[in-house]
Amino acid sequence: MKMRVAVTGGSGFIGSHVVDALVADGHDVVVLDNATRRLNSEAAYVDVDILDTANIAEAIRNCQIVFHLAGVSNVDQARDHPVATYRINVQGTASVCAAAVSAGNPRVVLASSVWVHEMLAGDVTTTTDPDSPLDLGRTGHVYTASKMCAEMTIRSFATTYHLPWTILRYGIPYGPRMRDELVLARFVRQALSGQPLTLAGNGEQTRNFVYVGDLAHAHLEMLNPGTSNRVVVLDGASPVTIRQLADLVLELTGSRLPLQQVPARTGDYQVRSVANGPGVLSWQPSTSLRDGIRQYLTWLRDIDAEETKSQAVAT
Repeated sequence: MKMRVAVTGGSGFIGSHVVDALVADGHDVVVLDNATRRLNSEAAYVDVDILDTANIAEAIRNCQIVFHLAGVSNVDQARDHPVATYRINVQGTASVCAAAVSAGNPRVVLASSVWVHEMLAGDVTTTTDPDSPLDLGRTGHVYTASKMCAEMTIRSFATTYHLPWTILRYGIPYGPRMRDELVLARFVRQALSGQPLTLAGNGEQTRNFVYVGDLAHAHLEMLNPGTSNRVVVLDGASPVTIRQLADLVLELTGSRLPLQQVPARTGDYQVRSVANGPGVLSWQPSTSLRDGIRQYLTWLRDIDAEETKSQAVAT
C-alpha cells in the first residue's frame, strides 16, 4: 500500500538511501532537511530546521510515518560540541515528536544507535535484548547519552500524548555517500592516496558493519504496523576487528602500505551482542563486508570520473 512518509535528515548519508528505498517501493516521500543536496528527483524536499516545530508539523501533516534521522552522528563532533549535540539529538527529537502530535500523531521512527547498548545492565559478554534495564553508571560518551536521551524523549511522548513510535538502533553503517571521517572511508582514502592506514589503539576493537543499502531496505519493514512501539536492532551480521578491516581495504585496493598505530579514542564504542525478540523482524543484512567495500570503491571511481568529466567540460 502506498504511504506518504517523511524523512528528517533525508539528504544525509543513511537518510538519502532510506529515501531512495522508499521511493523505489512506490511511496510518496517528503524530505525535511536544511542541507541543499536533493539526491532523489522523485521526492519532495522541504528546507526546515529541526527545531522549527511549527513548520515541521505543517510538512508532515498528511504523513502516516515520520522517519527521524536528522541528528549529530559523528562521535568526534559530539565530543567536541556537546551542547550542540544535545540540542540537535535531544531537543530536535522533542521538536519532531511535538510536531507529530500537532499533525495528528503519525508514528515517529527514531534513528538511534547500538552505542546505547553500552548502557544496558548485565554481563557485557552475554547476549541480551534491547529492552534490558539501563545501568546509568555505564553512560559513557556524550554521543551515547544524547542518543539514549532521544530514546527516552520519544517514549515520554508516547506516554504523555499517545504518540506511536519505533526506535531503530543502527549498527555501524558504511557504503556510498558515507562521511570521510568514518573509519572505512578514511582507510580507503589513505590507501588510494598512498598514505599508511592509521589504527586507533591496537586495532583489536570490533565493529558490526552493516551496508547502507541493506540498512535502508530494513526501513521498508518498519511500514508494517507490527513494528510499532518497540525497539528494533539493525546491526551487522558479525563483528570484525578494525585491523581486519584495514587488511581487507589493503587487499581490495591493491595497496602494500604499512599500518600505523595512533592513540586510541577516548570512550570508544565496544560491541555488545543484543538480539531482537522472535517475530520482531524478518530483515537480515545480505551484503558481505567484502562486497560492500567493492561497491563503495566502484561508487568512488564513478564519482571521480564524473568530476573529471565536469572539469574537462568547464575548461
